[in-house]
Amino acid sequence: MSVISHVCLGTADLGRAYPFYAALFEELGLTLRFHAPDQGWAGWMPRDADRPLLIVGRPWNGEAPGPGNGLMTALTARSRASVDRCHALALAAGGACAGPPGLRPHYHPAYYGAYFRDLDGNKLCVVCHEAEGDA
Repeated sequence: MSVISHVCLGTADLGRAYPFYAALFEELGLTLRFHAPDQGWAGWMPRDADRPLLIVGRPWNGEAPGPGNGLMTALTARSRASVDRCHALALAAGGACAGPPGLRPHYHPAYYGAYFRDLDGNKLCVVCHEAEGDA
């Protein structure tokens, strides 16, 4: 299992960014997993695995891309309980909640994630991609 689930790279203009990243990721051996211009994002994955994903898109809040907004590191957890524990540990250590643990079915039906910022404001996600009981 890879510790990296996905990396999001912010862009203000997917139409401009898409050809740049498509060529770069093709050279790196990645394949296009989705391209949704109407939603403002596209994602690539390794040819021999479905993770980690490299996603290019508009920041979720509509603001200009920047550290912690256009860039987020997402780490894979083995269970939903582990996601909950990681979020609690981050907050107990002085981190700030950027999205409580929970299902986010708009990503996929089993996506269970939590978001937080570290002490320097960097945005992190911990996510389990397995259905409850399957981890």
